[in-house]
Amino acid sequence: MKWFAGVLFFLIVAFYFQLSLLIYAMYVMLGLLILSRLLARNWTDQVRATRRFPDQAAEVDDVLQVKVTIRNEGQIPVPWVIAEDLLPKTALQARPKLLEVEGKRIKVFYLRGRGHNRLTYTLIPKQRGFFQVGPVMLEGGDLFGLFRRFRLATEPHFLLVYPKMVPLLRYDLASRRPIGEIKLTHRLFEDPTRISGVREYQNGDPMNRVHWKVSARQQWLHSKVYEPSSMAGGILLLDFHRDSYPKRSEPFRSELAITTAASLINTLFTLGQPFGLITNARDAADRLRSEGWRVEKQHHEDEVYHSRAEAEAHLTRTVRDHRLEPIVVRPRRDEEHWQVMRETLARLELNDGLTLPELIEEAGSELSRQNTVIALLSDVKPATVLTLRHLKQSGYALYAVLIGLNPIDHHDAFGHLLAENIETRMVANEAGVSSLCNRELVE
Repeated sequence: MKWFAGVLFFLIVAFYFQLSLLIYAMYVMLGLLILSRLLARNWTDQVRATRRFPDQAAEVDDVLQVKVTIRNEGQIPVPWVIAEDLLPKTALQARPKLLEVEGKRIKVFYLRGRGHNRLTYTLIPKQRGFFQVGPVMLEGGDLFGLFRRFRLATEPHFLLVYPKMVPLLRYDLASRRPIGEIKLTHRLFEDPTRISGVREYQNGDPMNRVHWKVSARQQWLHSKVYEPSSMAGGILLLDFHRDSYPKRSEPFRSELAITTAASLINTLFTLGQPFGLITNARDAADRLRSEGWRVEKQHHEDEVYHSRAEAEAHLTRTVRDHRLEPIVVRPRRDEEHWQVMRETLARLELNDGLTLPELIEEAGSELSRQNTVIALLSDVKPATVLTLRHLKQSGYALYAVLIGLNPIDHHDAFGHLLAENIETRMVANEAGVSSLCNRELVE
């Protein structure tokens, strides 16, 4: 509009002073502006984009080729259009980068009538996560650059990158012993290999329970009493509150926690044991749903933006949402459940909602005394120690795993937990994950 205002101003001045040459020039300029505006509008509306994305899920360091096709659906050639496939800035600006891009995801095209061109680049995820790829930002305008228009094209794709899983070394898989095998407070199963005593025979006892040697010595039937036990599996209690992960150690410490959780879950799945998860983290899919994104379906005037900032402002809306509802995945042992757990761990993000004591208070009813509770901790505060002590005193089989603490913090936290008779293990790096279950959590 500033161009039209300027031309009208000079046109009024020219009429006032009877400057015929300036009047002629302003008429030409006004006609040129109107023509340029109409052509810019036409060129913007007739350009479309489609994206070809290889997979919705990938492993770390997979190579994914992304192809974006920019097509002119009109007969009039488009002299220039800038296409950019948008990626999350946090993933590109993080140190180290969460996503690595090879090739150009921003390109300038000339499109003839009914013609098309392609934008091709390679995407390499360097860390697990849930990433939005797209939409495509289109910028076009007239030949002179007087009018520029922006539009968001294509729906975004969402890439799920699975967390790393470290094999647990020196662990006897053939023994079929679970992580944290425990005596149960409720007699659900009895282990026939573990005889805890002998009692007199009772009506209904099966014959295979009869202890024949004792019966012969005592001259009447006696039955074996087996120790109640179960291959209990485990429930991971993952503390993912933002305050527990100092910025100076990020993203190393939080990713180490996820790698540890994924490795434990994979081991439990391999052993055929049930596994579950309770955490105060935020699900990235929930975040994207709450923040939202907008790509217009119909091509009307209100979806053509006059600046890039205006287009990006319509792409997302900021919603302050501290998740206060814990993420709970109940224990199961099948392959489908293992896949659900991998996807859940891939999407977890640090959250400002529930602290660990609040998490246990909120979701404590989901814990079972028939499952070992494995608490993954990056920070051990006095309130955390008191909460874990209460769990221990309530009859839960509890183990604590300290994630990536420096030596000073490690010794303090280790001492506080051992003072409460809570068995504790330290994981300082990925190499330490492999020996995590070597006897400390098995026996």
